[in-house]
Amino acid sequence: MSSPGAGWNRRELQRHCAGGGVLLSRGQIVPLQLLRYSDPVRASRFRKFLKAIGPGFITGAADDDPSGIGTYAQTGAQFGYTQLWFALFVTPFMIAIQEMCGRIGLVTGRGLSGVIRKHYSKPLLYGAVALLLVANSINIGADLGAMAASAELVFGIPSVVWLVVMTVLIVLLEILVSYRAYARVLKYLCFSLFAYVIAAFTVTQPWGQILHALVVPFFSLSEEYLFNLVALFGTTVSPYLFFWQSDEEVEEEILRHQIRDFGTGTPHISRRTMQEMRLDTSMGMFFSNIITFFIITTTASTLGAHGIRTVATAAEAAASLQPLAGRFASLLFAAGVIGTGLLGVPILAASASYAISEAIGWKPGLFRTFRQAPGFYAVIILATAVGLIVNFLNIPAFTMLYYAAVLNGIIAPPLMLFVLLVANNRSIMGRNTNGQLSNVLGFILTMVMAVSAGALVVLAFRG
Repeated sequence: MSSPGAGWNRRELQRHCAGGGVLLSRGQIVPLQLLRYSDPVRASRFRKFLKAIGPGFITGAADDDPSGIGTYAQTGAQFGYTQLWFALFVTPFMIAIQEMCGRIGLVTGRGLSGVIRKHYSKPLLYGAVALLLVANSINIGADLGAMAASAELVFGIPSVVWLVVMTVLIVLLEILVSYRAYARVLKYLCFSLFAYVIAAFTVTQPWGQILHALVVPFFSLSEEYLFNLVALFGTTVSPYLFFWQSDEEVEEEILRHQIRDFGTGTPHISRRTMQEMRLDTSMGMFFSNIITFFIITTTASTLGAHGIRTVATAAEAAASLQPLAGRFASLLFAAGVIGTGLLGVPILAASASYAISEAIGWKPGLFRTFRQAPGFYAVIILATAVGLIVNFLNIPAFTMLYYAAVLNGIIAPPLMLFVLLVANNRSIMGRNTNGQLSNVLGFILTMVMAVSAGALVVLAFRG
């Protein structure tokens, strides 16, 4: 005898079980709530999407950390929509350089620092990673400060309490949580960036004007306009992302048991693996710049439209939004700062630690425990602690971001030159060397960043 409900479709089952009842299925009692809200197909798709998110996507999301958000907010406030084209322009160049870094990690089984140490100049590498540690520590300080101020805006508890709590939480997560679980946490944190997409639609936008500004570049020779472009390049094409993605590709290979450890062998890379890495990286960089677009759009239509031209931090942007766009938009902006900080600060600290550990021969890897890699985790603790201390030195947040941008501008060009050299070295990369398009995009980006670094140094001395 068939059970009640046999042969009924979903609507019939819901109608017959209206009022919170249950239905019998194969002799079992199944709550109606499960029928209404469980969707195996959607759940399966979401799990597949999360599984497809890899180091490239996380890297792209981490690029929109609180210090980056502050720079993009300042762009919208000061220049309105006139620099929106930057988000579209920089995307293919970011994809090219990050794809090279990911490919280097996949093919060699080493991070970028480990490859440079083995094949190129050690003194130059030591200088670069030392500057990276300083720049990342300053950046961490700016991010922690913005997160704490945003948390005070949302919850009302003093920012100094949040500053300490968030610092301790981030360090403990990196040390105590396994890489597999930690990578999953980072994937979920990527979704906090959608707060900026939603925020953009809480205010009225002139979408025709926005589209024109996106696809038709506007240039000005004013010092302020050029300086902000340099700051955008320094914030968006950040050296720490080069190290992070190459090392995370190796972490993934270790997780998949393709290699035992960093530098212990040459992993076998299938064409499918390479294609997945390229797709993951392209999605990540595209996603990063979509968020950049929406942050600039939101602040241009609110702060910029109401004459607010200076935004020192992302938290200040969130507070300034409240009287203009309402508390909901302000809270969304602040929540995004907290979420992206929880994503960005660990990556800033870990990328510096990967670079230093591989440069001097320490065992790197988030897959290791603290006892197995004390030096690696000591650098993470040091970088985060310095970032915490910076917030008690009364250094203006904008000054911190400025110095971090200067250092990033100095470090980026030589590092990108090394990336290009490695990616074109057949003895290192085998058949996975650069194509012509990658070389053209990489060379142009290196030249632009070199000019940007020069401009930053000139402006620094003039200031």
